[in-house]
Amino acid sequence: MTGTVAQIEWAGHIKLQVNDEFDRVAACFRVIADQQTDAKRFDTEAIIAILEDKRAEVMAVENAGSFIRDWYEIDGQVRQMIGRDSRYQAIKTRKTTKE
Repeated sequence: MTGTVAQIEWAGHIKLQVNDEFDRVAACFRVIADQQTDAKRFDTEAIIAILEDKRAEVMAVENAGSFIRDWYEIDGQVRQMIGRDSRYQAIKTRKTTKE
């Protein structure tokens, strides 16, 4: 990670919190998936895959200052990232079209 010593330390703490938030959201989706039929579970597992892609993208950020700026307030950011993803939008559109 790049930045000042203080930025790197601060970003390290934030990264742990962000990772925990990804874990929390993933666990919620897994609980839902476990209760679904195969057809619905397929979509939920696709959303979990999107979530894991987003986690990898976020955790790859090497600039401590950028990480601090972007993730200092986690509130809802993981959900918003998933919601903006084109793959999620396609799932949502397909579900709406089926109904």
